[in-house]
Amino acid sequence: MIKYLSPQTVMKFIRFWPPYFAAGVSVESINKDFNEINVKMVQNKLNTNYVGTHFGGSLYAMCDPFYMFILLHHLKEDHIVWDQAAKIDFIKPGKGTMRAKFTIPLEEIEDLRKQALQNFNLKPIYHCEVIDKNDDVVAKVEKFLYVRRKDAKERFKKS
Repeated sequence: MIKYLSPQTVMKFIRFWPPYFAAGVSVESINKDFNEINVKMVQNKLNTNYVGTHFGGSLYAMCDPFYMFILLHHLKEDHIVWDQAAKIDFIKPGKGTMRAKFTIPLEEIEDLRKQALQNFNLKPIYHCEVIDKNDDVVAKVEKFLYVRRKDAKERFKKS
């Protein structure tokens, strides 16, 4: 069912997806070009660990799909976009409301579109920081994506 929803619709309702609902994750804002998404996670009993800080898994979950959503929106039906891997470095314990911003410049998206015509696949890497109410960095996240045109197998078929 989600396959048929626009990324904007998914963003409006993602807070009700059970893992995000339990973790207190919600989208705060999306810019008009849909290349910047701001997310927050309010601390609650379901995302707090034994020592009173955010679960590391909840911190990662709040950063999981957003770069992929941005690229899916812009590259539309002509491309395959997957989250391929991720890395998270926990810098300090997180308490209270956490925030993260996910941005891909429009010029970079256009460049990916052009590169996908000349390469079988692309593996862009994106970085974001999870910050607390004092703007202190709580975690640094690296997202490794996979981008390929749907017709790449035909385009690059060996004759």
